[in-house]
Amino acid sequence: MQTFISILRGINVSGQKKILMADLKIFFESLHFKDIATYIQSGNVVFKSDSKNTDQQLAKKIEKAIFAKYHFEVPVIIRTSDELKNSISQNPFVKEKNIDLKKLHVTFLSETPDKEKIEQIKQAYYLPDRFAIKGKEIYLHIPGSYGETKLSNKFFENKLKVSATTRNWNTVNKLFEMAQQ
Repeated sequence: MQTFISILRGINVSGQKKILMADLKIFFESLHFKDIATYIQSGNVVFKSDSKNTDQQLAKKIEKAIFAKYHFEVPVIIRTSDELKNSISQNPFVKEKNIDLKKLHVTFLSETPDKEKIEQIKQAYYLPDRFAIKGKEIYLHIPGSYGETKLSNKFFENKLKVSATTRNWNTVNKLFEMAQQ
């Protein structure tokens, strides 16, 4: 069995698309996943599966099942434990001197964006907020409030034409820790 991390976008935000984590765990069990654990109320689920499906196929399966049960669309992004470990090791901002880890975030993309689109957004400056794109992750350093940055999920989705969801650095590391258990 392989360990996967499922990151749902936009549930339980301002009372919208509400799914209790206890219900989400039962829901994942109904999809025949094993060893399911949730983390905080924002739709983070660690689970095991012996499925031979790709990450994107698993994400689509979960998205369709959520729509069938709850009657709303929720983008789902999946990473394996190894992919998440790699994501953590690739964060360029962690290596900077005097970096405040509380100001770091990772935006997870559903797929690797087109190189032309990446080059287009690299041309603009959003200081003091900074980002670095590596594969299917965007690493963010937001010195102010993430809620006020222009570098939001919607920004990256519009510019890169892929689904995106963001987690703070603490959550990313906690999900990896959970995936190791």
